[in-house]
Amino acid sequence: MPASLLPISSSTSRYSPSIMPSLVVSKSDDDDPTARLLISSYDEDKDMQIRPILPRASSYSSTMTVAPSAVNGHQRRRRISSESCLDSLSSSGREDGDSLEREIEHVAAETFLLTRLSLKLLSYLGVGYRWITRFLALGCYAILLMPGFIQVGYSYFFSRQIRRGIVYGDLPRNRLDLYLPKKMDGPRPVIAFITGGAWIIGYKAWGSLLGQQLTDRGIIVACIDYRNFPQGTISDMVADALQGISFVCNNITDYGGDPNRIYVMGQSAGAHIAACALMEQAIKESSDGESASWSLSQIKAYFGLSGGYNLLNLVGHFHNRGLYRSIFLGIMEGEQSLRRFSPELMAQDPNVRTSVSRLPPFVLFHGTADYSIPSDASKTFAETLQRLGVNAESILYEGKTHTDLFLQDPMRGGKDEMLEDLVNYIYATDPEALAMNAEAPPRRRMVPEFMLKLARAVSPF
Repeated sequence: MPASLLPISSSTSRYSPSIMPSLVVSKSDDDDPTARLLISSYDEDKDMQIRPILPRASSYSSTMTVAPSAVNGHQRRRRISSESCLDSLSSSGREDGDSLEREIEHVAAETFLLTRLSLKLLSYLGVGYRWITRFLALGCYAILLMPGFIQVGYSYFFSRQIRRGIVYGDLPRNRLDLYLPKKMDGPRPVIAFITGGAWIIGYKAWGSLLGQQLTDRGIIVACIDYRNFPQGTISDMVADALQGISFVCNNITDYGGDPNRIYVMGQSAGAHIAACALMEQAIKESSDGESASWSLSQIKAYFGLSGGYNLLNLVGHFHNRGLYRSIFLGIMEGEQSLRRFSPELMAQDPNVRTSVSRLPPFVLFHGTADYSIPSDASKTFAETLQRLGVNAESILYEGKTHTDLFLQDPMRGGKDEMLEDLVNYIYATDPEALAMNAEAPPRRRMVPEFMLKLARAVSPF
C-alpha cells in the first residue's frame, strides 16, 4: 500500500477537513460517482465568512454624546469585549456549520450509494413475479425492523467512536469504517470484517450493528468495503479484501489496536470472500520469492458467519433462490473458476496442501434454519479443514435463519448467543476480560418482540 495514503473519516477525524482532498483524490476515484460525493472539497466552506448577528459598532449610537474620558475608557473595554465575543461566536458557528454540512453531505452520498446498489440489484435480478414478491417482502421486512435501523443509523452517522471512510487503497470503494471502544486502556483486539450482500450489494455500513456491539465489549472493528459486481468480479473483491486486511495489520496500532490480536470475520457472501482471501494469502506465502505486506501469522483466527465455501454445491441452490446461474457465473468469472473460488475445494487440492497448513484457526457460525445458504456449507467445510490438519470447528444454532444471527437477535437485546461465543473466543486467554464480559449488562431491546417475529416470518432471506 502506498505510504501516501492516509485515513480520512467524518468530522470527528483527527485530520483537518482542509487537508482531506489532497490526501485521497486519485485518478481512479473519478470512475466512481460515489467517490466523488464522498470526497468533496471544503475550500468554499473554509473561505466562507459568517457575519455576526449585529455589526460590531451597532451597540453605539451615531448620535451618542461624547462622554468623559473615564466613561470612554469603560466603553472601549465594552467594545473590545463585545468584539471578542462576536469573533468567538462567529468562529464557533462557522465550525458547527461546517461540521453539519459535512454530515449532511455524507448522508446524501450514502443514500445515493444505497439507492444505486438497490437499482443495480433489481436490474440484474429482473422484475418477474418471483422478484416482485421478494422485493415486497423485503420492504415489509425493512419496515418492521425500522426502529432498530434508525437507532443503528443515527449512531453510524453521529457517533464519535466511528471513523468512517478511511482510505486503504487507490481504487473505488477502497475504504473502511473503524469502530473504536470508548475505553482504550491499552491495545485492544481487532476484527477485520467483510460484509455480505450477495456479491452485488455488499457495503461497509452493513456491519454497523455488529461493530457497535463489539466495541461495547472492548473490541475494535474495521468494516472493509469492496467493489461489487458488475464494478468488479470475485477476483477484484478478494483483492480488495486482501488489501483491506493488509491495511488493518499494518496500521491498526495507530488507532489503539493490538497487532498481535487481529481476527478476520465475514458474513454471508463476505464470509466466502474473506475465506478466499485467506486461502490466496496462504498460497502466496508458500510460493518461493513471493513478498507480502502482511502475514497469516498475524491473524489469530477466522470467523465465518452464515457463509458458503463450496460453490459447485451452491450454484444450483442459488439459482433456485433467484440468484440465477448466468448472473452467478458472471460474478465468479465463469464456470471454470468455481473451483478456484471454492475454499473447501481449494483446500483439498494436492498442489496447495502445504499452503493449507498456514491457515489460522477457522470458527464457522451458522443457523440450522438458514435457507439462503444451508448450514451444511459450514459443517462440511469445517470437517474438510479438520481432516487436513487445520484447527477448525462449526458452531450451529438450532432454528436460526440467515438474518437471525446478524440482525434480529442483536436487535432483540439481552444476551446474544452468537455474540457471546464470539467474544468468549477472542478473550479465551484473558481471564480478566472474560470476567468483565460475563458481568457486562445486557444490551437494550431495539425492536418490540412482535415486530421481530413478523419480520422473521416475511423475511425473503
